[in-house]
Amino acid sequence: MVEEKIEVYCPRCGKSVRWKGSLYRPFCSQRCKLIDLGRWIEEEYCLQGEQLLSDEEEGDSNAA
Repeated sequence: MVEEKIEVYCPRCGKSVRWKGSLYRPFCSQRCKLIDLGRWIEEEYCLQGEQLLSDEEEGDSNAA
């Protein structure tokens, strides 16, 4: 049986990482994983979505 040696690149630093058996995949280390998490928390990354109504706008739409 041939063992697959799939390697990916850490999205944070670009270092090559073996996919199978990596604790932090797709990251190379806990450090890179935490840096990425911090960027999400600080809202440096975002995903497109529908615009949410403010509390005032939501109240106005319920009254109509």
